[in-house]
Amino acid sequence: MKDFIQNQENILSRQISGFHIYCLSAPARIVYASENLCELLGCTQQELLGAEDRYAGFVHPADREAYDSFLRRLAEGTASVSACYRLVKRSGEVLHVKDTLTVSCGEDHVPMGYSVLADVTQLQSETENLRFLSDTIPCGFLKYTCGKTPRITYINDQMLRMLRFPEKKDAGFDALEMYKQNIFMMIPMEDRRRFAMYLRLVYRRGGPIAGEMTVLRCDGSRAHLFGWVTKSVDEQGHEEFQSACMDITERQHLKQEREVNRYLKALTEVYDNILEYDLPHRTVKCVHGQDMAGSRWVQDIPMQMEQATQQWISASIFREDQEEVRRFFSDFFQKSIAKSSSPPTIRYRVLSPEGQMQTCTGLLVQADAGISLFCSRRVPDTGAADSLRAGDLSPRDVSEGMRRLVMHFADGIAAFEVTGDLVTPLYASENAYDFFGISKDEWLALAETRTPVRTFVSRSKADYEAIAKLLESGEAEFTYYDRFARQQRRILAICSPREPDSSGTRYVMLYNISRIDAPPQETPHVRIRTFGYFDVFVDDKPIAFRNEKSKELLALLVDRRGGFVSSEEAIGFLWEDESSNPVTLARYRKVALRLKNTLEEYGVPDIMVSVNGQRRLATDKISCDLYDYLTGREEYAQLFKGSYLTNYSWGEVTLAELTGAGLY
Repeated sequence: MKDFIQNQENILSRQISGFHIYCLSAPARIVYASENLCELLGCTQQELLGAEDRYAGFVHPADREAYDSFLRRLAEGTASVSACYRLVKRSGEVLHVKDTLTVSCGEDHVPMGYSVLADVTQLQSETENLRFLSDTIPCGFLKYTCGKTPRITYINDQMLRMLRFPEKKDAGFDALEMYKQNIFMMIPMEDRRRFAMYLRLVYRRGGPIAGEMTVLRCDGSRAHLFGWVTKSVDEQGHEEFQSACMDITERQHLKQEREVNRYLKALTEVYDNILEYDLPHRTVKCVHGQDMAGSRWVQDIPMQMEQATQQWISASIFREDQEEVRRFFSDFFQKSIAKSSSPPTIRYRVLSPEGQMQTCTGLLVQADAGISLFCSRRVPDTGAADSLRAGDLSPRDVSEGMRRLVMHFADGIAAFEVTGDLVTPLYASENAYDFFGISKDEWLALAETRTPVRTFVSRSKADYEAIAKLLESGEAEFTYYDRFARQQRRILAICSPREPDSSGTRYVMLYNISRIDAPPQETPHVRIRTFGYFDVFVDDKPIAFRNEKSKELLALLVDRRGGFVSSEEAIGFLWEDESSNPVTLARYRKVALRLKNTLEEYGVPDIMVSVNGQRRLATDKISCDLYDYLTGREEYAQLFKGSYLTNYSWGEVTLAELTGAGLY
């Protein structure tokens, strides 16, 4: 201890960075300067000691005002304070330092300040580099905790701009602070499960994952981001997630617009007029065709929905059909069209400008949650179809994205190039292959040559005369067996008109009208229990699943609440530690087939719908305690007791939604 006391001055002078002592009585001045402070500044002790504050002469001119304020706060009685400023060495080199100064009273009650400097030049340089990257590269940066309810610990200005946070806080409400408490606040409800799954994968693997994600902005709108998530460790040794994001919202909108325009191009080959109904804004506009007589339709200019439709009905529809058409649109205006249902159709008569009676058909198809299209066409006399050219829509334009979009509108679509009595298939969706009795591989083989129409349709379940009528008149109804659904279907087929020289591109659209024409049948009652352990009952008898993964797949479809689940998504849930590859895809197909066989065995195959490798639950064909509880009705309020899908760990995300305990 004696040696330690004797060495105190040596410790203060050499081993405590930048140590110096102020006398804070006016004028403030340094009364002791350590050797390492002198070495730091490149000066002697005599140059720092004196009747005035000579140390201030080494402070960067731009920081002297802040430095003087720092000393004044100490002289006013503040016990301890820190400040960052710059020092200019004798050599001209600039240092960034953090000055921590503690005040105590010395002899004669004179306030003395004991200061320690920390050289933060390198840290400041790194910060400046990060600020440069943040200002020059349009990336948002986030840091957030690894917990069930991840909290945001850092968010840069670019990310704040992406999420449209206001610069000024509303009185009594801090939106940013609310977002910081739970990162899932910025994720749409339907995407939270997928985001939570990504976080779990990143946490387990320890490596970054890149992808696209939709986020909720502060103003309620949505942005589409592309970015990376990785796991790291912060300065305190705590695990954290870090994300870098780029805003690709505009690019995504342009991509969707191109796909919609491509599909509208195909629709215009089949329909004479297409009206776009915007239910949220209660407007309608004509996006194709200008012969909607009587209501002054102007293309692409929105009009008041009910009024414009009523004017068109009064001016154009044959008097005896007007009431039926009014009821048709009245039902549409009062309730949205469910995606799972067949498109409502109507047949009516109109008077042409020349006074001739013409029969028309129309149907309503849903484009998205708020937009529906009313597509109408004249029913031509045999051999009197109008001429419509395919324009510049090439087979290559019909992308995978367009094919998925098509399935929002129709049950199938096919395109052909027709020359005389020869046909070359260009494109078809899955159900269209089966409609013509041709496999996908056979279709692709036929696309390399020209085939007589009679030969091409010879394997169709519909006879040649029915197909010929479709190609000639543009519309036909008939029944065929859908091997994917394993049931008979009543199909409305609509074909674009042929060219006068019997050549050109023809489009065929298929609409399932089975549920409209088929008489009601008594079907088994399916009841699904999710609160607690997952089980399925058919007429109160439990389904004995032979394969646990097929049962889990059905639970996943129930949890998705009617939304489609892709093969890749399902694999991510059923085999969390494995990625999507040919082996897991083959394994998943076997699981899906076993589930399908089990449902068929119990007589309820129609509760699962499969389209192009994606599967969903037909929620209108089952009863479920989760769905009942989510209605909010009083009689179902006691169903939820605090447990959900106890069999499956991924059910924790929905459980957190139900309990309000957070998501992860």
